[in-house]
Amino acid sequence: MNRTLISSGAPWEPLVGYSRAVRVGNQIHVAGTTSVGENGILVGKGDAYAQTRQILTIIKQALEEAGASMDHVVRTRVYITDISTWEQVGRAHGEFFGSIRPASTMVEVAGLIDSDMLVEIEATAIVPDLPLSTDSSSG
Repeated sequence: MNRTLISSGAPWEPLVGYSRAVRVGNQIHVAGTTSVGENGILVGKGDAYAQTRQILTIIKQALEEAGASMDHVVRTRVYITDISTWEQVGRAHGEFFGSIRPASTMVEVAGLIDSDMLVEIEATAIVPDLPLSTDSSSG
């Protein structure tokens, strides 16, 4: 089975030994993602909602590069450093996944790699082998 590695271009990916996403067959696993912009600077310092939107935008781009979309996401894991911000994080998550409604977990963690990072999200997507049919008849 083919294994496709998707890189965000972050300099620490080869140092740490990870990829932004990995596609094997019809499954895509997106690594824990924080709100670091293309310039390497944190987006949304002090704002859990803004960080969550940036993270989900990065995840969306990684999925598209892997041949999928947000519609294919079946699971998210959300790590936040202050559980009292859950509504801000949840609102941004809902803006991307309100109609998709993947299985999701949100947990409070003691900290992330940078103390200004408030949120980190992982995602799993499954791309159907065949287009879904709306025809329920058999013939």
